[in-house]
Parts: sequence; C-alpha cells; structure tokens
Amino acid sequence: MDSLSTILLEELTVTTYEQKLAEESTSMILSLSKDSLARYGNYNLTDLIASEPGVDVLSSGVGISKPVIRGLYGNRILVLLSGLKFDNQQWQDEHGMGLSDFGLKKVEIIKGPMSILYGTEAIGGVINLIEESKPAPNQSISDYGVRFHSNTLGGLVQAGYRKNNGNNWWRLRVGAENNGDYSDGDNTRVLNSRFNGYYLKSTYGFSKPDWTSTNNFMSSFNKFGFVFNDVYTFIEPDTRWSRNLQQFPNHIVLLNILSSENTIKLRESRLLVNVGIQSNERMENEGGGKISLNMHLLTFQYLAKWEKQLSNKHKLIVSNLESFEKNLNYGSRKIVPNASMQESNLSLFLESYLDDGLILENGIGAGTKYIHTFSTPTVNDSEKEVDPFSKFAPYYTAFTGLTYFGRPAFQVKFNIANGVRIPNLAELSADGLHEGIYTYEIGDPSMQNEQSVAFNLYGHYQKKGLKLSISPFYNRFYNYIYLSPTDEEWFGFPVYRYRQQNAYQYGSEAQLSFRVGSFRINTSYQWMIARTDSGGYLPFSPAQKIKPGIYYNRTHKSTKYGLFTTATAALSQQRLAAEEIGTDGYFLLNVGGHLSLNDGKYSLSVAANNLLNTTYYDHLSRYKYFGLNNIGRNITVNFTMQLISHHP
Repeated sequence: MDSLSTILLEELTVTTYEQKLAEESTSMILSLSKDSLARYGNYNLTDLIASEPGVDVLSSGVGISKPVIRGLYGNRILVLLSGLKFDNQQWQDEHGMGLSDFGLKKVEIIKGPMSILYGTEAIGGVINLIEESKPAPNQSISDYGVRFHSNTLGGLVQAGYRKNNGNNWWRLRVGAENNGDYSDGDNTRVLNSRFNGYYLKSTYGFSKPDWTSTNNFMSSFNKFGFVFNDVYTFIEPDTRWSRNLQQFPNHIVLLNILSSENTIKLRESRLLVNVGIQSNERMENEGGGKISLNMHLLTFQYLAKWEKQLSNKHKLIVSNLESFEKNLNYGSRKIVPNASMQESNLSLFLESYLDDGLILENGIGAGTKYIHTFSTPTVNDSEKEVDPFSKFAPYYTAFTGLTYFGRPAFQVKFNIANGVRIPNLAELSADGLHEGIYTYEIGDPSMQNEQSVAFNLYGHYQKKGLKLSISPFYNRFYNYIYLSPTDEEWFGFPVYRYRQQNAYQYGSEAQLSFRVGSFRINTSYQWMIARTDSGGYLPFSPAQKIKPGIYYNRTHKSTKYGLFTTATAALSQQRLAAEEIGTDGYFLLNVGGHLSLNDGKYSLSVAANNLLNTTYYDHLSRYKYFGLNNIGRNITVNFTMQLISHHP
C-alpha cells in the first residue's frame, strides 16, 4: 500500500455475511493494512484509520478518542473485536474506545448500517479489528517493535511470537505504552493529557478435516488523564515529563476478552459460530488517588451463521445473534443504574449472481432487546425522577444492494439499508450530575427506537495509473436521540434532557489518484450536512476536508523504501448545534519515509506530523470547550525486527 487512502479490492473481507472480495460486496467496505498505515505515525487505533475520507476522530486529547463515520460515533458505530461486538460504555463522549493497533493485521470499515447482521448500534457503520494471522505451516515468527513520539516523549514497546505446527498454531504478544502530556502548536503544555497502557494477547488455533477453530484471549489495562471544567483550579503542574496519574484525575479501564471463532463443514453447507465473553471495568479517579466511579460490564454473546449454496448462482445465509449483558456499580458515584440487558437477532440473506460481474444481495431480519434496571442509590431511588423500569424493544431490519464490476475499469455499488439503535442506559435512565461538564442530565425510559434508512452509492473508475471514486450518501433518521438544554436548573446547574426528533444527513466522499513511475499523487475530499427536522444542526458534524498526498515508493531486490508528504486542509465549521462552539479552518503538513531491509526483517519509518507546528482546534475535539488546542508537531519513529524460522 503506497497511499493512506487505498481500497484493497483484491483482498478477502470478513465483516459482511461471508468472506469475499470487497468488489463482490454491495456494502461500502474498506480493507486497510495496519502495517502500511502505521508508518505514517499514530498514537492510537482511531488515528490509524482517520486518514480515510468520511472517517474522523472525536477526541479528548491524544489518548482518549473514538471513531466517527460520516458524523456518527459512540453507540451508533459498532466495533468488532475477534468478530464480536466490543462494548466499553461508549454512551459518554469522554469515554474513549481504549483500543490499540497492537497485534492487529488489518482493519475493515463499513460505511452505512449493518444492523441486519449485527443488531443494534450498527446504525452508522462497522469497524472490524482483525487479528494477525498464523504463519505458514512449520514456521515460527518472532518480532520486536519500538514506537517513539517526540511530542509526548513516549511510545510503545512490544514483542510477539507465532508458531504453526501444521494442524495447530499459537501466538503470544505483550506490549506497554507510556506518554507524557502533549504540547500544542504554541508549545503550551496540556496538563494531564498523559496516558499509559499494558497489553497481552494470546491465541491457540487448530484445524481438523471438518472443524477449524481460533481461540483468542486479550487483556489490557489503561490509564488516561482527562480534563474537565475546573480541573486546573485544584491540580498544580508537576515536572514536565511526569507520568504520574495517582494524584491527577484519570480514567482506568481494565478489559479481558475470551473468544472462539469456529468453522464447521457440514455435508452440503457450513456453520460458522463465534462465541465470547467480555469483562470491562471502567473506573474514575477524580484526583487524590480515590476511586469514585466503578462500573463493571460483563457481556456474553455469540454469532452463528449457516451458509447453504442453493445453486451455482444463489447462496442463502441464516444468521443468529444473541447477547447478554450485566452492568453493576461498585463506586460511590454512579451515572447509570445496575441493569441487565439481552438482545436477540435473526436474519436471512440471499446472494444472487445475476450475470458476469453483477451481484444482488437482499436480506431481512428481526430482533428484540430487553432492558431491566434495578434500584440503584443516587440514580433511580425514591428521590429521583426516573424510576427503575423494564423495557422490551422489538425491531426489524432490511437490506438490498447490488454491485457491478463486469468491466475491468469500472465498478458501481448501490444499497439501501435500515439501521436501528435501542436507546442506551444513559439516554433511558440518567438522572444526575455529569461532573465532567457540570450539567444535570435526565433520561427518558419511554423513548422509542432510533431508526434510519440509508442510501449509499459508490462509483470507481480505474485505468492504467488513474483511479477515481465517489461515494455519495443520504441517511434519514427517525426518533434521533440527542441531549437538549432546558430552562430548568438543579441547585444552580443547568438541566439537560434526552429528546428525540427526526433528522437527516447527506454528503459525499471523493478520491482521485494517479501514478507516474514510482510516484503516486492522491487527493481526497469529504463533506456532509446533518440537521434535525426543526432546522437545527446535529453536534460534532465534521468539517469539510481536503487531503492531498504525494508518495514515492521503490523496491530493489529485498529492499523497499519510500517517501511521502501529505496535508490536511480543514475548512471552518460554523454549522453548529445548540451551545456548540464553531472552529476556524486549519492546514496541517506531514512528511516522512520508510525503509524495509532483507524482505521485511528490519523495518524503519519516520513521520513528522503537523510539521509546521500549527496551532488549531479540530471541530471534533472536546478540548476546544476548555480552550485547549490540538497537538503540535510530533515526530514518530517506528522500528520493527522480524525473525522467521522453519522447523520440521
């Protein structure tokens, strides 16, 4: 890959109903190589994918971030980890995704609803994190890596080992990262933007004549310093490169995931079963080392798919998703109540090859979600407006799409899909002070399902060294959920209530690239409008962006090397929701290069991002509300060494 924005049409994708080439899927799907993107410098997984047009970052500094697809984020974007839904309390803006690119092979992104397969929350798109693959038979691979960031004087160290014995394989990977506070373009320190993390991944897989199984365990422990309204009134600056988080406010996230992916061959069909359990504990130290918030979310889930080839041209896929969740509070401060949640989803999907290069996909589905909240002191006791409740929410989904790639130079995709999202615990049951921004928020248990109908079009033209693509979209939302200010007050704090209203989005992404010898010149553009039916704008709508880039890549025998320069030109964003702050436009310049020796045994990359040390607010930065700029110049150095051994 020699560009940040590459659609790998020749690679099998796994995020939709079955493994297939991206060009054969009617979904708007991107497949991105982690190793190729990492050479451009990134702090976290969200940074890694945000170079794609239509993908942005909602950030609270460089450590806390979550992905945004076409203006949608949080519980409207579904993240898959080992093929299963990843849930870590995404209902608050300052709760980052908290995942690293550690141990990943690639990332797949679907723009648009995929509720028919994955149920609620896949209303705006899907991000699938795919683990590194097994080595060739009778081969073992050990690797070591170091990543350094100049701005935060920190980085990541990691080591891994993978071995394939023929009919079974295993891996082990460990890593740690640590970063100090970042500085903006004025070289001003953003106090308490520091973060650290520790990671462990292991896998055991085996193959039998009719059964293939891959079993993964993942564990991570992260601390993220954070900033809120008056935090600088009670914390004093410590030494410049201090990593101490004991006395400063921080989020603490402990994640453990055990999952098993299985493919079973039947007589004339096959069954794919993915089952897993996730334990996510989120704690909050508001300063002084005392844990005030402690929430534990335990999730058990499975996804089963049965595939049957009906004829040479038709394939039927039946899918069943089941999820069971338990949320418990252990801290003195509580935001959402103790609750149990259960979801079931059943869908039918028919794939039809109508002609050479013409594929039609149709699906229907139905599901239910049940939520039961328990009496929880300070959240829904007798002194509160919102009582404990039970909610049963059925939903229905549908998908239809076609793709045509019969002519070598041209491809077109079109799909219509509906998505659904059941209101989350905060939207249904919040009744308390949001201490990070000092607003009193009240939910509504009577809220209806949030639904969308999305129209997605994609056109791609390629001839010789020229590539051109365009991807317009339109989303219609019914019962869109948002937090709205009121005239009420609670002991002097403004009261906000969760409301619902119909809304719509429309926009497009476009890319143009051409190759001249060893050079590739690429540019992309994105824009969108998001409004409610009453005429207001939806919050955190990404600004228009133009991203040009020039890439130079050469291969000589076992050596590969390259240089790049990219830029981001963001326009001013003044289409604002109530009480939202507008942002001016900005220009960022990035340069770098990479070198790979001995067929990838040694790899070195250097990237200087925001080379001009521009001082700016990105529109999707939450820190703009505190007068804190985005990160200034950062030079990232990435070195990896890989050793391959063959054994009988």
